[in-house]
Amino acid sequence: MSHSSADRLVTMANQIGDFFETMTDRDQSLKDISGHLKRSWAPPMRRKLLEHIEHGGAGLKDIVLQAVQTNKII
Repeated sequence: MSHSSADRLVTMANQIGDFFETMTDRDQSLKDISGHLKRSWAPPMRRKLLEHIEHGGAGLKDIVLQAVQTNKII
């Protein structure tokens, strides 16, 4: 995956994380983030995000990392 492609996905995922991070129930936020990714992102995008995470997940917010690691997005 190219660096710019990863940067774009990280930015988009972090924007989703920013929105759901404002909720008071963190467990629900994690489910909502992963649910949004599963519903709204095409499978190739989700696979690229997972690949980025496998390589360290640089730049991703903690809440996004935790959401993807605890809830299936593929």
